[in-house]
Amino acid sequence: MASNPTSSSPNNNRQSINSTTTDASASAELSAVVDELLNSLSNKFAGVSSEIFAKMDEMSRRLDNLEATLQSGAEGKDGRGSPTKQ
Repeated sequence: MASNPTSSSPNNNRQSINSTTTDASASAELSAVVDELLNSLSNKFAGVSSEIFAKMDEMSRRLDNLEATLQSGAEGKDGRGSPTKQ
């Protein structure tokens, strides 16, 4: 009178289908969350990169202005131009 463990009852089939559906929806939800996180990180990285490049451009402009000011100050003192390094 032992039951056969390989035989499947309708309840076992429903549980298997529900489990598969739950796993699929969990995977889809996880995938959506990961995609959203990656998009968010990508947008933040792009924003930070553009801010860094803007600050570097500003720093370069300010250094160019400082160099020009120093060269014109040296020319005014000496009465001649100082050699520039290239």
